[in-house]
Amino acid sequence: MPSEPKKCEAEFPDDCEAWGLEALRARIRLLERGAGRAPCDGLVLGLPSLDAVLPAGGLPLAALHEIAPGKPDWDDGPMTGFCLALLVRIAARRPGPVLWLASGGDLYAPGLMAFGFDPTRLIEGRARGDGEVLWAMEEGLRSGALTAVVGEVAELEATAARRLQLAAESGGVTALLLRRWSRPGAAGVPVAAATRWRVSALPAASAALPDSGIAEPRPRWRVELLRCRAGRPGNFLMEWDHATGDFSLVAPFCDRPAGTAGPSEQGRAEARRAG
Repeated sequence: MPSEPKKCEAEFPDDCEAWGLEALRARIRLLERGAGRAPCDGLVLGLPSLDAVLPAGGLPLAALHEIAPGKPDWDDGPMTGFCLALLVRIAARRPGPVLWLASGGDLYAPGLMAFGFDPTRLIEGRARGDGEVLWAMEEGLRSGALTAVVGEVAELEATAARRLQLAAESGGVTALLLRRWSRPGAAGVPVAAATRWRVSALPAASAALPDSGIAEPRPRWRVELLRCRAGRPGNFLMEWDHATGDFSLVAPFCDRPAGTAGPSEQGRAEARRAG
């Protein structure tokens, strides 16, 4: 069938031949369940400039998404915060629990609530290493009973990433993979994820709470969409409002095309020329 290789290349552009028989079986299971369109089911993130670069105008739900820190050990907090913000919007779309798997550390319930995430919907799992985290992620994704599965790993091989992508498609569940690097250079290893993000810290903003006048910090991040299957990369300076569950841009010109300048930059350039 001459058209089959072309279809495979379009849906699995990363090392298509390596998916092989397992990928074909996963697609058949999806079609038998009437879920053949699930991977294209996009979640609108509420930021027009970001949604515009995502496939079908939103984040694919039945897919694997990789999130990495801008600087190892320095930006782990912003990476986790951005993941929580995504979970808030995913959980608003789909009922059910969220499985969070890690090999160490505990999530802080008040911190979850500060991002607008209901901690009663969280199931925490502890593992003895990356291998157990990946195994449990795959089982949770294939179950189809969860809203999303989050896993924290330091090392990830391409084969394991492809298995997670297939499991997410098979179960119709979103997979969020947090990369906590264990060695230099690991951040550059590509994986078969639908999207790949890099998150760095920015100074937080403050907003007064209604009827109290108390200033409440709002997290801000530099979010780089490094890779997006069927979409486009992008770079965004973002702010998260947990009260509304919305993203916003830090400045209206932060996503302007390369080579253009904002008002203050234009003024400084004109002042230099005048001087």
